[in-house]
Amino acid sequence: MGEVRDASERLKEALATADVVAAEDTRRTKHLASALGVVITGKVVSFYDQVETTRLPALVADVSEGKTVLLVTDAGMPSVSDPGYRLVAACVEKDLPVTCLPGPSAVTTALALSGLPVERFCFDGFPPRKQGQRRTWLESLRTEQRACVFFEAPHRLAACLADAVEVLGGDRRAAVCRELTKTYEEVRRGTLAELAEWAIEGARGEITVVLEAARLVAAEPEDLVGEVERLVEGGARLKDACAMVATAGVSKREVYEAVLAARQD
Repeated sequence: MGEVRDASERLKEALATADVVAAEDTRRTKHLASALGVVITGKVVSFYDQVETTRLPALVADVSEGKTVLLVTDAGMPSVSDPGYRLVAACVEKDLPVTCLPGPSAVTTALALSGLPVERFCFDGFPPRKQGQRRTWLESLRTEQRACVFFEAPHRLAACLADAVEVLGGDRRAAVCRELTKTYEEVRRGTLAELAEWAIEGARGEITVVLEAARLVAAEPEDLVGEVERLVEGGARLKDACAMVATAGVSKREVYEAVLAARQD
């Protein structure tokens, strides 16, 4: 559970008055309500990954009848690496009203506390669990010109950071944030090499990582052809791939022409 003092008055009112409370973890939601001094008067139903699809029809029907359905997820914002997307999409499809009660977010909190340039950033959820797929994902961040924020399970953090050192280099900066928006938060900042060594000791709790953007380096158009082709193989359009890998010193047109020339060889 997060820091209860961050809960808004709108959330307290919604918990107390909603006709239906769909909770990822019903016990934790009831504990949250108790900590806030709120009595839930509506029906409480479970709404986690394994039952999300089967619960949808009844919840959408409740909204259609004018009832207020409050979706609460465990230690995260609904729809952001948590259940919720399917319910929102189903309501939108039927032109039913949907709103969000703003609250603490580990994503934006981590960005603010990272100490890294984060004017532009991307959010990538959880990395792949298998090492081969995780390394492929990390490779896609090698030239990413935005800071990247992602979640990781504590028992996989050390392996993920070790792979990041090998794929991205040990000197790339990052911040590992633990238990953000909760009572016992902690932020570790440093290079990937430093953070990987620290993580070997074992980290606990909810983990959010912020990775700094790739540093711009001078490159020749021919040097970027391989990266473009990897993106194209992954489903990107050629022109879009060229735009993604173009740097301050190499235009997307130069990259595009280099790819065409390489394909003719």
